[in-house]
Amino acid sequence: MAWGALLAMLSVMIGAFGAHMLEDVISSEHLAVYETGVHYHMVHALGLLVIALLIGQWGESTRLRWAGWLLIAGIVLFSGSLYVLSISGISMLGAITPLGGVCFIAGWICLAVEAFFRKQ
Repeated sequence: MAWGALLAMLSVMIGAFGAHMLEDVISSEHLAVYETGVHYHMVHALGLLVIALLIGQWGESTRLRWAGWLLIAGIVLFSGSLYVLSISGISMLGAITPLGGVCFIAGWICLAVEAFFRKQ
């Protein structure tokens, strides 16, 4: 729950920074990339809050822990690479972004498997 709340707060701060400080500094294309990072950052921070609530409801499990850590890794790799890419213009960083996407997908798979196969 703490990670989800902290990362949601950070998403708002990063989004506000982009909206107020970067609009006149980077190109509209790079700003769109930045905003994509913020969007996925917030969605997956909220996913962490859902996972925390499910742990409270269902109890801890390896799959739920993996789901949470994979979403955190996805935020760092996916959103983080988009933030740095959009500000720095270093296009090679785009190679990191799909790794974050894979982490997001794997995290959601872990959550789905837990939901489908958990013991009642």
